[in-house]
Amino acid sequence: MNSTLQIVFGLLGGLAVFIFGMNMMSECLQKVAGEKMKNVLALLTKNPILGVLAGALTTAVLQSSSATTVMAIGFVSAGLMTLPQAISIILGANIGTTMTAQIIAFKISDYIYIIVFIGFIISFIAKNERTKNIGQTIFAFGLLFLGIETMGDVMKPLASSPIFTDMIGRVAHIPVLGVAVGTMMTLVVQSSSATIAVLQNFATQAGPDGVTSILGLTGAIPILLGDNIGTTITAILASVGQSKDAKRTAVAHCIFNISGCLIFIWLIKPFAALVQYISPKGPEVEVISRQIANAHTTFNLTMTIIWIPLIWLMVKIVMKVIPDGKNVIVDASEPLFLDNKLVNQPAAALQLVAKEVLHCGDMVGNLLKETIAAVEKGEKVLLDGVMENAANSRILSERITDYLSELFAAGVLTEEQATETAGMMYVLSDVDRIGSLCSDLADSVIDGTGKKQKYSKDAMKDLKESLVLIEEMYTAMIAMMSTGDMENAKKIQKRKERVLNADINIRKAHVNRVGKGKCSAKLTGSFNKVLHTIDRMSNSVVNIADAAMDEVDFGYFIPKEEKGALEA
Repeated sequence: MNSTLQIVFGLLGGLAVFIFGMNMMSECLQKVAGEKMKNVLALLTKNPILGVLAGALTTAVLQSSSATTVMAIGFVSAGLMTLPQAISIILGANIGTTMTAQIIAFKISDYIYIIVFIGFIISFIAKNERTKNIGQTIFAFGLLFLGIETMGDVMKPLASSPIFTDMIGRVAHIPVLGVAVGTMMTLVVQSSSATIAVLQNFATQAGPDGVTSILGLTGAIPILLGDNIGTTITAILASVGQSKDAKRTAVAHCIFNISGCLIFIWLIKPFAALVQYISPKGPEVEVISRQIANAHTTFNLTMTIIWIPLIWLMVKIVMKVIPDGKNVIVDASEPLFLDNKLVNQPAAALQLVAKEVLHCGDMVGNLLKETIAAVEKGEKVLLDGVMENAANSRILSERITDYLSELFAAGVLTEEQATETAGMMYVLSDVDRIGSLCSDLADSVIDGTGKKQKYSKDAMKDLKESLVLIEEMYTAMIAMMSTGDMENAKKIQKRKERVLNADINIRKAHVNRVGKGKCSAKLTGSFNKVLHTIDRMSNSVVNIADAAMDEVDFGYFIPKEEKGALEA
């Protein structure tokens, strides 16, 4: 095979193995971390330093600043995070992503295959899910270095090519060209970690003297700056179709890296001297990988320290770049919080699902109020409104269920998360059933001609009292879901008895009225149908309360501050 093709194929193959290993390691680390990811996300407070710490820790776990950035954008879009909080997260993500370059700088080429073997054996024989994930993480870690080693092996002939060394010499001496090369590389690969790994590998190739790097640190730094700019494209793509604050978060990411490039491009030689001073000493080809990793960390730490006190200025800039526009009318059946880009980050995705389920619950709560008014007044416009809103809540419920199904299908859920997902589906099914029953109720109080059934005033009063009791139960249920207060669950179970007693008394009263001629005997069937629908509503509310008392964990529904207060 042509030597040029061998080099190209080797580079592409090594890069593919590296990216596969990195993505696999990210996924497995996330499964190992499991619900601890929620504790990291709990650091998302108004304090920007804690926000930076949370971003750094999350990125260190996920091994991907892009994943953290996408998560932050999703949270801003869902209203779970403010714009200043998201900016602090992104500052931290830029620090966290330097961990990959630091890991790569270790020389473990002699141990790659044993690491791959150990990881395979652990994942192959392990029965426990957590242990299996740890094994797969070790296996992916080995694959990551195998990809790096493959790229390094095929790059060696390039060091002796006069044409190639001349081209690299030009890049090394023209910083702007180096920035452009780094940006284009990351735009294509969509991973700054991958392109920095290629850069570290290439820089370790020796020049004609066998000691000096073919690229040198001053030549590598501009490419490194370009890599940081290129990674912002992921944030831009993630913000497409999202809220204005989500787009502003992506722009903030761009401003952070571009401003850093504009500052450091004028300071390449003194910056390189500083990095060399703080890095291990030795022949350049032996230490330049660590120098590049240290340059990456130093750059992001410096820019974070600069921007932390200026987050207010960053907010003003992005607000100016993307100003507030006209309010857009939102389709009631459209999810407000779900983000398909977060399917591979289940800890974050489930947080959004919980928010969406509560949103659907609030819709059904309003629907109950509308139903009470529509049943009492019997106006066709009100009854039609109930049916339309019930249809919207049903569509929203279906979309949430589809999203949860995607989470299952993605195969990224731990056993604990899968249980919680199933619990959310259980809760959602009862919320959806109550919405459907509101529609049935509205349909039951009109006759075949579209007019209100001619129930007596006493009958309507009884129906209204029952529905108000159901509404009280439902409100207590939503409060229980959003606060975790089990006292509400106990109250719901007690109120169920009141509903049963009211149902019996209402039926007796109706029979008495029919006997006295106050109510038409022909309306008994439709009246009983209404009572049966109300009874089914109470059963659905009690089902959720019972689930909260037994098998379903409502942790994702509870806001962080309230959960902390309960645990305290």
